[in-house]
Amino acid sequence: MSVAIPFLAFLFAGAFAAYHRLRLAYWAAMTITLLLACWLLGAHPVATLVAAAIVALIAVPLLIAPLRKSLVTAPLLTFFRKVLPPLSQTERIALETGSVGFEGELFTGDPNWQTLLDYPKPQLTAEEQAFLDGPVETLCTMINDWEITHVHADLTPEIWDYIKQNKFFGMIVPKAYGGLGFSALAHHKVIQKLSSVSSVVSSTVGVPNSLGPAELLNHYGTTEQKDYYLPRLAVGQEIPCFGLTGPFAGSDATSIPDYGIVCKGEWNGANVLGVRLTFDKRYITLAPVATLIGLAFRMYDPDGLIGDTQDIGITLALLPRDTAGVEIGRRHFPLNSTFQNGPIRGENVFIPLSQLIGGAEMAGKGWNMLNECLAVGRSITLPSTASGGAKAGAVVTGAYARIRKQFGLSVGRFEGVEEALARIGGKAYAISALSQATAAAVDRGDVPSVPSAIAKYHCTSMSREVISDVMDVIGGKGIILGPKNFAGRSWQAAPIAITVEGANIMTRSLLIFGQGAILCHPWVMKEMKAAQDPDEQRGLEEFDRNLFGHIGFAISNAVRSIWFGFTGAKIGAAPGDDYTRRYFRKLDRYSANLALMADVSMLTLGGKLKFKESLSGRLGDVLSHIYMTSAMLKRYHDEGAPQADQPLLAWAFHDSVHKIETALSAALRNFPIRPVGWLMWLLIFPWGRRAEAPGDRLSRRVAALLMTPNEARSRLAHGVFLTPCENNPGGRIDSYLAKAIAAEPVERKFLKALKGKGIQALDYDAQLDEAVREGHITAEERTLLQELRELTLDTITVDDFDTEELRSAGYRAPEGTRGQSREAA
Repeated sequence: MSVAIPFLAFLFAGAFAAYHRLRLAYWAAMTITLLLACWLLGAHPVATLVAAAIVALIAVPLLIAPLRKSLVTAPLLTFFRKVLPPLSQTERIALETGSVGFEGELFTGDPNWQTLLDYPKPQLTAEEQAFLDGPVETLCTMINDWEITHVHADLTPEIWDYIKQNKFFGMIVPKAYGGLGFSALAHHKVIQKLSSVSSVVSSTVGVPNSLGPAELLNHYGTTEQKDYYLPRLAVGQEIPCFGLTGPFAGSDATSIPDYGIVCKGEWNGANVLGVRLTFDKRYITLAPVATLIGLAFRMYDPDGLIGDTQDIGITLALLPRDTAGVEIGRRHFPLNSTFQNGPIRGENVFIPLSQLIGGAEMAGKGWNMLNECLAVGRSITLPSTASGGAKAGAVVTGAYARIRKQFGLSVGRFEGVEEALARIGGKAYAISALSQATAAAVDRGDVPSVPSAIAKYHCTSMSREVISDVMDVIGGKGIILGPKNFAGRSWQAAPIAITVEGANIMTRSLLIFGQGAILCHPWVMKEMKAAQDPDEQRGLEEFDRNLFGHIGFAISNAVRSIWFGFTGAKIGAAPGDDYTRRYFRKLDRYSANLALMADVSMLTLGGKLKFKESLSGRLGDVLSHIYMTSAMLKRYHDEGAPQADQPLLAWAFHDSVHKIETALSAALRNFPIRPVGWLMWLLIFPWGRRAEAPGDRLSRRVAALLMTPNEARSRLAHGVFLTPCENNPGGRIDSYLAKAIAAEPVERKFLKALKGKGIQALDYDAQLDEAVREGHITAEERTLLQELRELTLDTITVDDFDTEELRSAGYRAPEGTRGQSREAA
């Protein structure tokens, strides 16, 4: 037999054990068995002996624990402690306050997809569904977004009253305190529906139910604080806001210069121990109308009035609006979106220690409190807002593209428009799945730090791409603002969501992978804790256990990556049905690639990795799209795997995997250590990149779904406000779709008569009359065409105004110039 046979057996045993993640002892036993079989079958004895010696050199020192710890683990632990990147207090708290859900599986290289599929389908309670069908539906019918954004620059008094009376501000307040006590899923569904008709209203409702006084009091408030404030917040007797961001502390919230000095002062006529605050906050939603201000500041105790620590740290407090020294009421004007937003300032503002959230014992723990609550709030409000806008934009634009005709053809039939419609539909499907998945994670009890960052970044980014395509498809209908415009305000407001709750650039380049690589990795956090254990012996034991688990994990992912690369991920067990099984196999491949890249990056770059933001951003894209596609597959199976939805799922999935391979490719081509990048390319892309963006045929199918009434379109539209009322131009356009399609055969017959010069009249109504007289159409068909004309006009008509209507209410044109614009026009 060949000299190579023993070495091939050695490699086969290693690859098999690594792929299936067998223990070292099993690998050694299997390899020795294979080598013995080779020897008995006549393999070259020297080659067999050399292969056996290699096995012994690897297995013996590693399987004998005392030898392994002294020769291998202890030196590596010393080295690890030297290269371990220092964590700032901000980073340490962020890592310690988050929890890990299914996203942790994505870093294993071998996710347990059945765990994902076995999660209960997200379901609303009967009470929550009744709230959506009742008060939320009623509120939507009350909304006139043009009046809110242009006439009043605020919600109308009737809407404010309705929101308060129906406890929209109390969705997260427990029932014991008079709130609704809704699930995160219900919160998501309410915001999604409101945002489909007005982002101003959804923001107004969303913020009090996100990061703010109610959420913080729920988790950390004293009994007295909860008993007093939560009932008032639930019914809108108190309007809350939360002041975190300032001119010199945006994304770096721990560097806030706002401070409070522990001292004595007057409060309600008594001399009490408290804090004297100086602060300058901006971009604070609801601040102009807020009656209760949550405030983050750095607390100092220079005189030691409450302890020995002078710099106590970030602390959170509650300030009533009428507290002496508080400057509040002025407004920012964020891109013509009129949700209440403005600055808060104060100098020498005194409050007692009882106004600290959680009381004096929670002083200095503000950053921990914020991180725990921020992950929950960021999981819902902005992703849900993006979902509502994208889903409504998809179905209404699809209807518009079918109704609007150019050159005698629906504009949606033009290939360029089909491409845009496909992007709109596919991304709306992805956004909807991702936003619901993060809400469901909250309901499962997770504090989803990494998924919330993924959802916030990708939902808002894709939503901006969706509204860009919507504006391209509807053209003039979108750019002329007025009561008939259903998209213009969303276009204007899109960058707001990109900017708030953590700027998207920073979220992508620093947070998603930077936090995920440590928090979600199955071994890294354990190794870090072991290395920092003050008990040397215990630390060595833990480090030894985790180190060799990590080494085996890394080898396994290298083997799995090259196997999936060579086979195109077409072989292997996977869950799902006949349609989705191939998708799960692809995700197995990318999970192995991600885990391998994370290990190689951390090993070769060490502490420098946190400064390689381009690399971190690209690997964050890989993690994000694996998570996003898993959310799509979960949604698809939760819905009963409907065949009608397959074009939407396929478009969104292929778009994501194309972006995964693009991100991996860019990470490898630009890897800071070039030889490592070349080697990794061979492991991950042995045949080169293979994933392609969605093709024209698939895009055509998605576009057709949006332009025709069908069950997939209805499922996509579920949960958005499409009631065809006077104040909802998008809902009216959507309601016209079926009528427009029914009239199309008659319209073609009528146009054929016009082109054949069988009709001489020029006026449309006269043409219809003549067509009836000449027998080209019947009287009933004439009625159908007349109705089509009217609904088409409502679909495509835009608003126009007198000049004075567009001027500010406080502006008066100089004498002699009034009306000049109109005359010039």
